[in-house]
Amino acid sequence: MAEVRPSTGWGVLHLLLRARRGEPGAERVLASVEDFTATEPNQVIAFSVLGGRADLGLMALGPDLDALDRLAKRVLSGPVEAVGSFVSLTEASEYTSTEEDERARLEAEGAADVEAALAEWRARMATYLDHRLHPRLPRRALIAFYPMSKSRRPGANWYELGFGERKRLMGGHARVGRRYAGRVLQLITGATGLDDWEWGVTLLADDPAAIKEIVYEMRFDEVSARYGEFGPFWVGLVMDPADALARAGLA
Repeated sequence: MAEVRPSTGWGVLHLLLRARRGEPGAERVLASVEDFTATEPNQVIAFSVLGGRADLGLMALGPDLDALDRLAKRVLSGPVEAVGSFVSLTEASEYTSTEEDERARLEAEGAADVEAALAEWRARMATYLDHRLHPRLPRRALIAFYPMSKSRRPGANWYELGFGERKRLMGGHARVGRRYAGRVLQLITGATGLDDWEWGVTLLADDPAAIKEIVYEMRFDEVSARYGEFGPFWVGLVMDPADALARAGLA
C-alpha cells in the first residue's frame, strides 16, 4: 500500500501489551520494532509497564500511518495481546501566541527594537513548532501516558467558551507546565476523530516524583479542575526493546 502521511504532523501509536509467556514468536515482536526504526525518522520507545495491567508498552512515532499499522500488526502477530492502544497525531496548539500577540506584548513593554525582537521570536517559534510536529524524543528513565478530553458537561462545556477565553485559560495551564522544563518532557498529541479521547499526553522524566508532581499541580489549574476528563494512566520503565521483551518473559 502507498504511504499515508498526514498533511501536518506525524502519526503516534501507543500499544499496551500483555505477554503470553511460553509461546514462541517473541522474535517477531523484536524484529518488527527493529525494521520500523531502521527507517528515519521512525522512533519507538519500549517500556516495561509498572503494575499488573500490562507487561510491555510501545510508543511509536513516524510520518507514515501505513508503516505504523504494519508495525502494530506484526507486533500483534507475536505472543502478545493488546490491552490498550491509542492513535493520535503530533500537532501544534491552536492557542500558541501569534506574531500579532508578540508584537503587542513588545510594544506594551516598550521594546527598543520591535522588529529585531520579532525576528528572534520567529526563529524561536519555528524551532518550537518543528519540535512539536516532528519530535525527536530523548531517552529518559520513565514514561507516563494518559488520554484526556475536554468536558462537555452542562455548566462546564469547553466548547461553549469563546476562543479568547479558551486561549486565556490554556495560557495559565501552559505556565504550570513550563515550571517543569528540564524535569519533564511533555508531548501532547491530538486524537479527535481518530480515537475515543481527544488528546494523548506523554510525559518523559528521570524522576518518578516529577511526573507525580506535575500531574498533581495541573489538577488545580482551572483547565483540568473544571474542564478536564481523564482516561487510564500507564507508567513504565524505558529500556531497549530486547530488554523490555525479556522483562515481560518473552526472551
